[in-house]
Amino acid sequence: MLCVRRLRSLKTALYVSVNPGSRSLTSEVDLHKDHMIIQMENPYKEPQKGCTLCNVTVDFKNIQLLSQFVSPHTGRIYGRHITGLCGIKQKEVSKAIKKAHSLGFMSVTHKHPQFMKDPNICGIKHLD
Repeated sequence: MLCVRRLRSLKTALYVSVNPGSRSLTSEVDLHKDHMIIQMENPYKEPQKGCTLCNVTVDFKNIQLLSQFVSPHTGRIYGRHITGLCGIKQKEVSKAIKKAHSLGFMSVTHKHPQFMKDPNICGIKHLD
């Protein structure tokens, strides 16, 4: 019986010497204070890219601007992946184009020939 008690005390002494930090709760709290995570902004985050129309007001009467986002052959509105606009401006452009179509400012099927030679805002290459 005496041998078993000494074995248990020896076992706890070995356990404490192997894991000195687990003996008391105060030492764990001190370790957490030393290794606290500091909040900082991500240094690898790229700056937010703005689209070409973020600083421009889109109006349904500005046919020259709106014609840049319409296919010259089919009259379809280009998508975001082609125009490179943000979601808000793409929605504004498409609503303005539809309004210009319905009020008769723009032709529905073809781009006006006067605007065919305009420089492309969004870098779309047309087959002429």
